Amino acid sequence: MRIESFSLQQYEDVIQLWIRAGLQLSCSDTREGLRKKLERDAELFLVAMNEEERMIAAVMGSYDGRRGWVNHLAVDPDFQGQDIGSRLMDELEKRLANIGCEKINLLIEPTNHSVQAFYNQLGYERDELIFMEKWIASGEG
Repeated sequence: MRIESFSLQQYEDVIQLWIRAGLQLSCSDTREGLRKKLERDAELFLVAMNEEERMIAAVMGSYDGRRGWVNHLAVDPDFQGQDIGSRLMDELEKRLANIGCEKINLLIEPTNHSVQAFYNQLGYERDELIFMEKWIASGEG
């Protein structure tokens, strides 16, 4: 397995991976939305490729100058249970630390218990917060 930075030429592959892994996509997951993300911190959007050059995992990290964020971590269902998600997170954490990030945040759907357990094993702790959002562009989530 090889971990590399995502490129926009891999757009269709990452969308198909996210769908196979059961992630809920939003209107910001368009080609244009991901292009904008790459303009900011492309080195934090990582993909894992297997020996056959198939994308088997991805994670979209970001850094706002204070906190790191983890979004859309997904491992292809055919490859789950092989420590790929942990290795991808380890690489993301190293890259965030290298740019001065001291704390990483992430959000999990309350019903996604298996993902909660995965992040717990990596040392992430639950924090009781109220999440609020407002879409300011046309179209919702």
